[in-house]
Amino acid sequence: MENLRHSCAHLLAAAVLDLYPEALPTLGPSIENGFYYDFDNLTVSEADLTKIESKMHELVKSWKGFEKIDVKLSDVEKKFAKNVYKIEIATQYKDAGLTLYKSGDFTDLCRGGHCEHPDQELKYFKLMSTAGAYWRGDEKNKMLTRIYGTCWPSQKELDDYLLQQAEAKKRDHRKLGKELDLFTFSPMIGSGLPLYTPKGAYVRLALVKFIEDLQASLGYQQVWTPQIAKAELFKMSGHYDKYKADMFKVVSNYSKEEFYLKPMNCPQHTQIYASQPRSYRDLPLRYTDFAMLYRDERPGELNGLARVRSFSQDDCHIFCREDQVDFEIDQALQMIKKAMDVFGFKYRYRLSTRDPEHPEKYLGHPETWDRVEKWAVEIMKRNKIDYYDGPGEAAFYAPKMDLMATDALGREWQLSTVQIDYVQPERFGLKYIDSDGKEKTPVMIHRAVVGSPERMLMILLEHYAGAFPAWLAPVQVAVLPISEKHLGYATKVTDSLKLVNIRCELDARSESLGAKIRDAEMQKVPFILVMGDKEVEAGTVTVRARGHKETEVYTIEKFKDAILDAIMNRK
Repeated sequence: MENLRHSCAHLLAAAVLDLYPEALPTLGPSIENGFYYDFDNLTVSEADLTKIESKMHELVKSWKGFEKIDVKLSDVEKKFAKNVYKIEIATQYKDAGLTLYKSGDFTDLCRGGHCEHPDQELKYFKLMSTAGAYWRGDEKNKMLTRIYGTCWPSQKELDDYLLQQAEAKKRDHRKLGKELDLFTFSPMIGSGLPLYTPKGAYVRLALVKFIEDLQASLGYQQVWTPQIAKAELFKMSGHYDKYKADMFKVVSNYSKEEFYLKPMNCPQHTQIYASQPRSYRDLPLRYTDFAMLYRDERPGELNGLARVRSFSQDDCHIFCREDQVDFEIDQALQMIKKAMDVFGFKYRYRLSTRDPEHPEKYLGHPETWDRVEKWAVEIMKRNKIDYYDGPGEAAFYAPKMDLMATDALGREWQLSTVQIDYVQPERFGLKYIDSDGKEKTPVMIHRAVVGSPERMLMILLEHYAGAFPAWLAPVQVAVLPISEKHLGYATKVTDSLKLVNIRCELDARSESLGAKIRDAEMQKVPFILVMGDKEVEAGTVTVRARGHKETEVYTIEKFKDAILDAIMNRK
């Protein structure tokens, strides 16, 4: 698939150059579900994509294959004399060997990876959108024009993908977040810094409480840590060298010490552990922390709640003896399964390991890494977990057992993670006194169930298309009196529901009942209660459940029992 899409990127560049000879092609890689190509000196709109597509279909008829041509830097400089981007790339990779690939009349600087018969295989593609993109993703560089496309082996696969994308557009969390009044952003506060409305805060807090409830009976202890720390903390943990470019520096008016907003909780939790002597009898210690975190994401990568600069995590760290690791991880995996079952996600696991070609990216001893990676495989096999390998996806201090969840649109998201870490305890000199009276170093297990509530809210918004289950919905019940004379009874019902912490809203407007129902449905409220003369007289409510045309009549107490049961069982 990668070769197919990379070939289609070549075809896109050829079509653009045929239609816009002054354009300068730069880079055109394959990506998940498609490809893109960046151009300088090109101005096109999405209205132009159909024309470019037509040219691609025309050109590919003469593309019988890809001819590989080995070249030197001087050849590239001659061939692309007017294209500084190609020369820059060639200069960077000159020692690794340079190759051109030609198909039809188009030749590109490329390392290879193409389909064998482009005239037969490059049939099922679609150009999707245009965007601005900095050269090599650096905002200090020139802004280029990027054209995105998708390519598939068959018409059915292309149609299925386009249908999915159309549904995804309708479910876009940024659109739904505005329509449902869940969150907003302000230029006065800054990009990537979300503001939660009362309704959005309800959902976010419900997610947090869900995780806290799962942890409550398992001995997790809530901690809270400052949102800034000295640079020395992050230097000791290794995060300073790895992530300094993504950390916000804090300047003090009174101290010359270097401070940073924390991008994660791990180093802070080591200091709570280190605050007093520990015995083997004290372990395991399970710390959980929802404190806010901050990362200086690139402006071009910010995307609603999907990528933000301020967020929290269900960030837990377990300090334990080595003989306790299996039990702790088994327990964490069971907790994660319960959570995924509630949300209705299908999932699999990725074993995120080291990049074998770049061992310098990781801290710790290679033999420890080998042992822990093997250990993780044993744990997942024991728990009958389906997993696949993810080389190069490990954290710099430990391999990861990452849960990859599939949403209602078939998209895969990395959510939960479990990590066995020997590096952090060793770097911070953490100790406990074992039963033999000797000092030993604890193992540190990193664990998250949903990861960031911000990102989880985004995923769930699109997964449910904004129609949250009752336990998670910001408004669980809409109370609709038919007319003003029923308002008193409706107020009594609303107050009764609020007394048992059911989130409800009374629509006291002088609108028609049909308009009130339409508005409640637009807000995707799980339950609509209608009350007129009959309901007032009988002391009942007429209930319309979301997605159902038929209604049911309940006493107030019976309805409360039903919805409280749905909330308690997270339905």
